[in-house]
Amino acid sequence: MIFFNSLGKTSLAFFTLGALCLSALSHGGQVVVRKSSEPFDAFAVRDQVLQDHQWQEVLRMQQQIQILQALPSGCILLARPYTYYSCQGLFYRPYQNRDVYIQVDAVGDPAGQIIK
Repeated sequence: MIFFNSLGKTSLAFFTLGALCLSALSHGGQVVVRKSSEPFDAFAVRDQVLQDHQWQEVLRMQQQIQILQALPSGCILLARPYTYYSCQGLFYRPYQNRDVYIQVDAVGDPAGQIIK
């Protein structure tokens, strides 16, 4: 009987710990509480949230795109699926057929794609 009693307390403790972890992961965002007597424009708040989200997206895209005027030395030209360069683990492709290069994600397996 003592064994089952201690087992019940242990399982209850693990259940409570798991529930706390799940509630911490399910954070839904900012919550603002206002008095009903204060003026409130829901459309202005919606527009501000949309504008903040668009700004965050612009910053994210700006961080992802790295433009180089010249490639560093030691870059390898690869052919598939399009012509791009591998430079010490980073990948660049020509931008608008000029001597400007834009960073791209890794494409496929570089083995066997090297242009000699």
